[in-house]
Amino acid sequence: MRGLGRIGTAALLALALGGCLGLGGGKPPPSLFNLTAAKTASAGAEARGTSAAVLMVMEPETDRRLAVQRVPVQVSASEVAYLKGALWVERPARLFRSLLAETLRAESRGLVLEDDQSASPAAVRLGGRLVEMGYDAQRQSAVVRYDALRTGPNGAVATRRFESVVPGVSADPKSVAPALNRAANDVAAQVAAWMAG
Repeated sequence: MRGLGRIGTAALLALALGGCLGLGGGKPPPSLFNLTAAKTASAGAEARGTSAAVLMVMEPETDRRLAVQRVPVQVSASEVAYLKGALWVERPARLFRSLLAETLRAESRGLVLEDDQSASPAAVRLGGRLVEMGYDAQRQSAVVRYDALRTGPNGAVATRRFESVVPGVSADPKSVAPALNRAANDVAAQVAAWMAG
């Protein structure tokens, strides 16, 4: 009887843990996509200054296609689907903002904050629109496209479009995830160079 009790307890524990690991009560997808910065600020790196020295990285705007955790697949010029078995760990725009901020921290000695870290005024704001961050089925490519908007002191405004395309990617999560990470890092590096120039 003791053996049966232990087996029953173990089964109940396994069921309870299985419920905790679900996403929104459903079955979790096989793949969760994240973005990891290729360049990061070193441990112990410190930046100080006043609000006049702050670069504030804003979460970019998106259309509804990118406002969800599903990974978009551009099937044709007018048709969009979502990659089966894959989700972003959070909204793509939020992930891209964090990657961009970390790349800027690594590339500069200035104060770089994200817009949810502080409501303080900033000398320069970097915002814009994340136009694309997904898979293009026709080109078999991972694509990241970002329209940057830089606003500075005295009302100075500048915009620029950045894009990275990683070709030769098959339409499965294990191939698409690293390709999107690579493309996002490429765009972030381009933006960092533009901000420094």
